[in-house]
Amino acid sequence: MDDLELHSIVRGEIESAVNYHDTEFAGKRIKQMDYYLGEPLGNEQDGRSQVIQTEVADTIDMILPQLVKMFVSTDQTVRFEPRGPEDVEAAKQATEYVNFVLHNDNPGFRIIHDFAKDALISGQGVVKIFFDESENIINDMYTGLTDDELTALLSDDDVEVLEQEAREIGEPTELDDGTVIPAINVYDVKIKKTTRDGRIRIENVPPEEFLFNQRAKSLDDCRFVAHRTTMSISELISLGYDQELVEEYAGYTEIDTLDERQARFQDLESATNDDAKAPSERDVLVTEVYIKVDFDDDGVSEMRRLLCLGSSYEIIENDEFDMFPFAVMSPILMPHRMTGRSIAELLTDLQESKTAILRQLLDNIYSINNARMGAVEGQVNLDDLIANRPGGIVRMRAPNMVQPLAPPPVSDAAFPLLAYMDNVREMRTGMSKASMGLDPDALQSSTATAVQATVSAAQAKVELIARVMAETGIKDLMRCILKTVLQNAQQPRIIRLRNNFVVMDPQAWENEFDISINVGLGNGDDAQRMAMLSQVASKQEQVLTQMGMENPLCTMGQYRATLAKMLEAAGFKNANEFFLDPDNLPPELQQKIQQKMQMAEGANNPALELERQKLETERQKIQADIALDREKMVAELELKREIQMQELQMKFEMRRQEMQLEAQLRNVEAVTGSDISTNIPRN
Repeated sequence: MDDLELHSIVRGEIESAVNYHDTEFAGKRIKQMDYYLGEPLGNEQDGRSQVIQTEVADTIDMILPQLVKMFVSTDQTVRFEPRGPEDVEAAKQATEYVNFVLHNDNPGFRIIHDFAKDALISGQGVVKIFFDESENIINDMYTGLTDDELTALLSDDDVEVLEQEAREIGEPTELDDGTVIPAINVYDVKIKKTTRDGRIRIENVPPEEFLFNQRAKSLDDCRFVAHRTTMSISELISLGYDQELVEEYAGYTEIDTLDERQARFQDLESATNDDAKAPSERDVLVTEVYIKVDFDDDGVSEMRRLLCLGSSYEIIENDEFDMFPFAVMSPILMPHRMTGRSIAELLTDLQESKTAILRQLLDNIYSINNARMGAVEGQVNLDDLIANRPGGIVRMRAPNMVQPLAPPPVSDAAFPLLAYMDNVREMRTGMSKASMGLDPDALQSSTATAVQATVSAAQAKVELIARVMAETGIKDLMRCILKTVLQNAQQPRIIRLRNNFVVMDPQAWENEFDISINVGLGNGDDAQRMAMLSQVASKQEQVLTQMGMENPLCTMGQYRATLAKMLEAAGFKNANEFFLDPDNLPPELQQKIQQKMQMAEGANNPALELERQKLETERQKIQADIALDREKMVAELELKREIQMQELQMKFEMRRQEMQLEAQLRNVEAVTGSDISTNIPRN
């Protein structure tokens, strides 16, 4: 397939998806966002009540805390379950590392919060997972560097010198011998340092920026997915793209004036302001496309990643790819449709109805408090009547010349109607004051069983929403993180888990794990979980006390896990602050425990104790023999040293006597003038 044909296919898919989303989703999402923000409905009248009943926002803000708590209440949002015994350790490491990437390398709470809130408001939450290799450029200034410090600084390949200035400190010094020591040279250097720290990034994608082909049922069967957004010229250049190419497509982009984006930013003007920006901060339309296409003409479509710039969608990158790096979720699934229904969609008509009822009720109260007046013409001072002030006087020629025209009150009908609307909301969403514990009239006279049944029934729909989000969006998110880790991990990484530094090596894992979502569903509330865990801990203590450590029911590790869960339910995430982990004890503590266990085993077994005593006796005997041999060796060495010293003294004495005799002979020879040794006179 040539580039022209590929560009034609990609442009057609993008334009078709844009038209589809603008037609099917944009108007609905704008309306739902306006209702959440409490914007005017458009039917307001001057002089009448214009209050807005924020039913959508109230309900979503009641559901959201429960959902977020389920997903981020622990350090492990998901668990990877091994397929076989050989995968147990790899699955454990993958679980810890992927959760670390979500909650430590990225703002995990904010990501999940926005992920769920987008889904509740617009019906579709989207996150994108990618490996960020962008360069980080830092300009810095160093002053007073010595030669060695400058050499060490410039030895870094990522450092580029922008400016350098040498100067002297002090004056040259002349020593007493005339040697001159020159002044110390130091350097002031301005550098540019480029750092490259690849990390997996997760970002929330606004629903209006996410495109997919029509009639897609899920991400698995999509043939086309795209992320259409804007980036500045500076951002694209920092990613390594050519400056001239980027600037060619900079300027006005139609995405800036999308009605859906404008609804998201109500306080901003709809007009673009590229002219007011710095040249390097002008926007460029960037469309990242993932499409299944037969690029190599083998008859089988394969996935490719394309990067397009500008409204003409000029392709500047074309690579093979193996997955859609997105996770999508909806709170209410619709069979055979990519996008489900939102909570806001269920409540828009209720918000309109309750707003109308509330406005009518307020208008009625205003009319009662400021009722119209009937006056007999010519019998009342109209100026006094019009000046409606507390304590004012209305002059009349005869009694009862003024009569109030009070409208009938509608509160008796309005309040039951509002209560009916609340019941409808509860039926649709599962949220009520009773389920939130806010209705004392409904709960104080009921038994504990009835209260629990009421709360459980009301929360059933919220739990269903949480399960749908867990099995769709959260599971896809964590699976994409794991796959991105395996594709881009180049070397082991040291991370901090539970106050310990652990080496993670993703290259040693296998990408064949089942995913278990940990969302805290079906476990009751915190008080119920704490009570159940207390009972479990009591039974475990009983088993360990009566049956010992080597029992078939419970280990110390399991008992410690129960205590850790109790601390977690109480809000303490780090159980290591309170209890040690039996599987990761310090070496010195492990040694002491082993010694105590050996001593305890010996005390309980006479045969082992006798054997231990024999070994101890042999050990003492061996130590005594070694000490005796050492003493013998020391004595022998001392004797040899004394003998050698005596021999040296004898040799020294003999040599001294020989030298004295030689000296005497030389004196005699000097007196007699002859060589005594030969008896020959000297001339």
